[in-house]
Amino acid sequence: MYYPQVYRGKILSSETLGYSAINKLVVNGSLQLTSLGLEGDEQAEVRFHGGSDRALCHYPREHYLFWKRQFPELMELFVSPLFGENISTEGMTEDNVYIGDILQWGETLIQVTQPRSPCFKLNLITNIRDFAAIMQNNGHCGWLYRVISSGLVSAGEPIKLLSRNSDVSVKEAISIAFHYPFDEEQYRRLMGAAGLSASWNLMMQKRILHGKIEDFNRRLLGN
Repeated sequence: MYYPQVYRGKILSSETLGYSAINKLVVNGSLQLTSLGLEGDEQAEVRFHGGSDRALCHYPREHYLFWKRQFPELMELFVSPLFGENISTEGMTEDNVYIGDILQWGETLIQVTQPRSPCFKLNLITNIRDFAAIMQNNGHCGWLYRVISSGLVSAGEPIKLLSRNSDVSVKEAISIAFHYPFDEEQYRRLMGAAGLSASWNLMMQKRILHGKIEDFNRRLLGN
């Protein structure tokens, strides 16, 4: 069982980020979790964030120690929820969380759907030009959930694994998508992972169809 810290945010406008809800605040007490996420949580760019397959973002709290060691001049910056996560825990990482895992949290059931795909806004909030690419390359990306049963949740309620439905860890999914050279067999393996999001299924299917890996630069660098 893992006890989460919980965060939500409103869409705000800034010179640095434009319209974004990445700046989230801690939530104490109970709140409703629906198929579209936490009550009161917002996403500015719904094409890339939110929706039923990406209702919650989870980032391991221990990764912040890694980032502090990588960038000691930014020690004070690297604290949750810098990366816009809704859930932060210690003990759950990309190594021991699997695509399709179904977990109980409070009154709800949630399912792991995909790793987070780092985007260029992380470069802006850290003021590190290629931070999103660094995150993608080292695999400290976090992951996303769909909500398969709505209800009340809170930071005081533990997250518990109920069932494991694939043999593809989030770490493996990151490697298949971002680190390995073109490998149709691995793409089909990832597509076969129960619970994989529609957008990641489409990404893998497009690779197989076109015989190449898509360009990451627009997502990672904003161009």
